Amino acid sequence: MRIVHSHSFALAPEEAVRLQQELAAKIVPAGGPDPAEVRFVAGADASYTKGGGTISAAVVVLKVPELSIVERAWAELAVGFPYIPGLLTFREGPALLEAFGKIRAKPDVILFDGQGIAHPRGLGIASHIGLLLETPSIGVAKRLLVGQADEPGEKKGSIRPIRKNGEVIGMAVRTKDRVRPVYVSVGHRIDLERAVALVLKTARGYRLPEPTRAAHRYANEIRVRGGERDVQRTLEE
Repeated sequence: MRIVHSHSFALAPEEAVRLQQELAAKIVPAGGPDPAEVRFVAGADASYTKGGGTISAAVVVLKVPELSIVERAWAELAVGFPYIPGLLTFREGPALLEAFGKIRAKPDVILFDGQGIAHPRGLGIASHIGLLLETPSIGVAKRLLVGQADEPGEKKGSIRPIRKNGEVIGMAVRTKDRVRPVYVSVGHRIDLERAVALVLKTARGYRLPEPTRAAHRYANEIRVRGGERDVQRTLEE
């Protein structure tokens, strides 16, 4: 994949916050591919060695509707940014972009294990990396970072809006009967309705949709290959 926009990730935290505020104004929370016409979906995730010194980033591309894996890529880098809530992209972004640069196929949409616009400054990792790649992207988080949402109904497909100051910034989505919801928000160049539809379309019997689930497994596999038995996932919180 081609990285359309770039910037330095070697910033002080206060500079990173200012950059997020600038980039958030460029996010397009509309449009996106028709879920019925999507052929390729990518999932992206990252994991860390015990102690957090090295990050393994993984990108997996799946064919839709089969959800069979057609391409995988990974990258390992030393962690170059401290763990600060809300600034996850400055920690994981360089490795993820290196992995995306190895992908030959261009996915129709990318699902990230993290936030989209449901973020304190409207620029979670799905929005940030989606913008740099200029590719439709969706945040699929395991927990809320900002806003509030009622519990969806128990059946798969049940949804409830995530609201912040009265504005809908995402959806709590039940991806499997009687399993905890995931929190879906627009990343870039897609609307919320299509984002939710694509998450549900790629959810096959597990809480996580297959693209991010496959990327999570692959990131951990790469870490194990590197001789590390203990893998820690740093959540955007």
